[in-house]
Amino acid sequence: MNFKNFLFHPPVAAGIEAAGYSTPTPIQTQAIPKVMQGRDLMGLAQTGTGKTAVFVLPILHRLLHGKRGRVRALIVAPTRELAEQIHEAIEVLGVKTGLRSITVYGGVGIQRQIQLLKRADIVVACPGRLLDHIGRKTVDLSHVEVLVLDEADQMFDMGFLPDIRRILGHLPKPDRQTLLFSATMPSQIRRLADDVLKNQVRVQVGHDAPAETVSHAFYPVARHLKTALLLKLLGNTSTDAVLVFTRTKHRAKQLGGKLAKAGYRSTSLQGNLSQSRRQDAMGGFKSGKYQVLVATDIAARGIDVSNISHVINYDMPSTPDTYIHRIGRTGRAENSGQAYTLITDEDRQMVRAIHGVMGMPVEHRTLTDFNYHAPMANPSGQPRPRGAKPLPGSRRRPRGGNGRKQNSRPAKGAFAWLSPQKARRSGGRVGSSV
Repeated sequence: MNFKNFLFHPPVAAGIEAAGYSTPTPIQTQAIPKVMQGRDLMGLAQTGTGKTAVFVLPILHRLLHGKRGRVRALIVAPTRELAEQIHEAIEVLGVKTGLRSITVYGGVGIQRQIQLLKRADIVVACPGRLLDHIGRKTVDLSHVEVLVLDEADQMFDMGFLPDIRRILGHLPKPDRQTLLFSATMPSQIRRLADDVLKNQVRVQVGHDAPAETVSHAFYPVARHLKTALLLKLLGNTSTDAVLVFTRTKHRAKQLGGKLAKAGYRSTSLQGNLSQSRRQDAMGGFKSGKYQVLVATDIAARGIDVSNISHVINYDMPSTPDTYIHRIGRTGRAENSGQAYTLITDEDRQMVRAIHGVMGMPVEHRTLTDFNYHAPMANPSGQPRPRGAKPLPGSRRRPRGGNGRKQNSRPAKGAFAWLSPQKARRSGGRVGSSV
């Protein structure tokens, strides 16, 4: 099977050849023929499976015939990064078509977008700024033939579903083709699909199972030692590009700064960045300017870097699906990848859930050259001296029979629920001898 089997118009086929596409991915093989037939589609697929081409190529094929210079295809994405990635794919694959694609999102000036909307064929938009244009009457969606809702589960997580339904009210209903893509299928997304898709076909690829090219390891550690362990792992690891996930944007910014101070070419990607700094972080990580990118789940949507050798979960993800989605960014294109997760005593329930998804327990590791007994530092960042009064709100550590503090145990939470036999210890380089 190759792309010639889809019988795209010559200008589209020329773009495919210029982009170096040869063999379709599984989701492309299954979904493109259905989309070419005009069917509504629910696609369940993770980032990196090739789903962007599933809707971009048929849109380019369809829009070659018909009037130019009006919005005939609308693609809605949750983040600016993903919108730019889709727009870039349209420009590459549609280089011979003459069709015009623009991106519409907040954080940049609106006047330039207003001018470009007057002659756009394809609009790739984030919900908030698109609604702004609708309210200003600077976009005409009455001629939209194809609607794509990409990363629908992430739009739900970000609170965009009400905005999506408002946007739907401004689109023509008869004969409109709707394509909805999501990495997971929560009940709210299922209801949205039932509302907007007619006579739908469902294609599911790469869901509920991690890539076989990725190896996994859990590193138990006390919560206050996570940063120290991360630095030790990075120091012991031979890496190409490393993607580190945190739960909050504040922690992403803070951790990115700490890694930079430790001498790593690192940056962070989170919601408070200006557009220019976002582009620097994304472009710099892709080009190799930055070796380590610290990001939240929301900000990481749209990251498409093929040489990520390691994904490190500094914070445990909230669901097993999110875990699979995160680690799916390494081990791509037949490359091998490593997924490391720092786990604390609070994560035991999610550890069990991930074990269930994996179908086997994930290997637990400890490092022989790391001090798991280190006490919590005081607010100045230095260890508290022996005999110092406890910090406000803290508890005194229990004393043993000799009246001395029990510093021989790991810090509370580090291995409380993990027997020593389950943890593999290593003092070698991570990724080689570990």
